[in-house]
Amino acid sequence: MPYVNIKITREGTTPSQKAELMKGVTDLLVRVLDKSPATTFVTIEEVALEDWGIAGMPVEEFRRQTQNH
Repeated sequence: MPYVNIKITREGTTPSQKAELMKGVTDLLVRVLDKSPATTFVTIEEVALEDWGIAGMPVEEFRRQTQNH
């Protein structure tokens, strides 16, 4: 009974995109691990940008710095 939790930044991901992620992850587990789709759980959590950090800084600051390089 696989459980997969996907965390993404809250930036307007559509319900259709989320459904595609759920299907894709489920299909991957079926194909690679021979898991049953009926017992495969996928959750998506959206995290506010100010609550997500990369390389010791808020994601927005990280993006500004890496876009300038």
